[in-house]
Amino acid sequence: MIRSIRVALAASALSLGLVLGTAHAGTLPASVDGKEVPTLAPLVENVSPAVVNISTKGTSEVPRHPLFDDPFFKRFFGDRIPQEQRETQAVGSGVIVDAKQGYLLTNHHVIDKADEVMVTLKDRRQLKAKVVGSDPDTDVAVLKVDPVDLKAVPLADSTEVAVGDYVVAIGNPFGLGQTVTAGIVSALGRSGLGIEGYEDFIQTDASINPGNSGGALINLKGELVGINTAIIAPGGGNIGIGFAIPINMARQVMDQLITHGEVQRGRIGVQIQDLTPELAEAFKVDVKSGAVVSQVTAGSPAEKAGVKAGDVIVKVNGEPIDNSADLRNTIGLMRIGEKVAVSLIRDGKTIDLEMVVGEIKEASAEAVGKAVPKLEGATFSAIPESSPLYGKVDGIIVASVEPGSPAARAGLAKDDVITSVNRKPVKTPDEFMKAATEGSGALLLNVRRGDNAIFILIR
Repeated sequence: MIRSIRVALAASALSLGLVLGTAHAGTLPASVDGKEVPTLAPLVENVSPAVVNISTKGTSEVPRHPLFDDPFFKRFFGDRIPQEQRETQAVGSGVIVDAKQGYLLTNHHVIDKADEVMVTLKDRRQLKAKVVGSDPDTDVAVLKVDPVDLKAVPLADSTEVAVGDYVVAIGNPFGLGQTVTAGIVSALGRSGLGIEGYEDFIQTDASINPGNSGGALINLKGELVGINTAIIAPGGGNIGIGFAIPINMARQVMDQLITHGEVQRGRIGVQIQDLTPELAEAFKVDVKSGAVVSQVTAGSPAEKAGVKAGDVIVKVNGEPIDNSADLRNTIGLMRIGEKVAVSLIRDGKTIDLEMVVGEIKEASAEAVGKAVPKLEGATFSAIPESSPLYGKVDGIIVASVEPGSPAARAGLAKDDVITSVNRKPVKTPDEFMKAATEGSGALLLNVRRGDNAIFILIR
């Protein structure tokens, strides 16, 4: 393999030498037969200083052998067995979007669980970066470095991106260093891939590989249209299907992370599904796109504004809504307390309503842990709209589980959906907390885990 690569490189060098021999030494001709040669070099030269390489260091817990949790083993050693740690390293890419303040955009998964983040600029300077904030639901993170002699890339309006537009991807694939590839926009609005909670991807055939994550997707104006984040790669490398987070979405998340340190995700209290031709006919709707309201939560902003099941939401703040994912992304990225104008169709008539974006409330994990020590180490919340089970199952979700905690040893896992406690259905975090704290005996939890339903008995 190495030999064949060297032969190919040698042949390429010979070929290039023959071409250069016909022109000035060391330069490519600016024109051929009086016509200019197309090149992306000026664009790349202007933009590449704003694209950085990112390297991280962190620690993670090594999975403990099940023997250590065996009651017989604990009888002799108790909890004195330390949790083994191992050092982790990762590489990725980032984009400078504010040179004066030193802000960079990258992916959450690039810096997740990192104790140290280093940024390497095009001029080989290395800067220590601070994580301003990170949002796993959109896979967006914001970093800050010392703003000395930086260059930022201007941001585009990603709503103006069209299928067929030429784009350039710049990043750090496989840790090789800054690499430039080119292609076109293959599709827009890709969702339902299960990569992130909020998906509205730009799909491109510009070559994207591991390490490109967090890098820049640039249009031919030299503007940032997206943050490269994922690929479909059955063989582990590029096959021409890459995905980027639209810069408008990334910018909304960035603003909240800089202001609040987190994304204060909003809700209006509706369960929704895509509008199909069959549903459009059933609801007497003469439109081809929109989100059908299948259920309205009691006491929610939507109910207070007058939204009803069967309504078809077609616009939010004057912008068209294509499908349920579009509505979920639009509302979920709005600030809590923000007023929103919603246009919907009911019985063939258009109705305009105004409501205030509400808050997604989570139950207090500490309260449950103190009252029920056997559940300590887990956090619980209402099922978020980003969950595949949202609107399909009544219950509460396990938002997180600390490794080695009582909840983890009991068998609970992140993203489990608990539908009942001691055979008593629970629909809200408050109902779950009440049921879990009643009595002092065992807890029988009915749990949905993916497509399976199981019972977990916690003594």
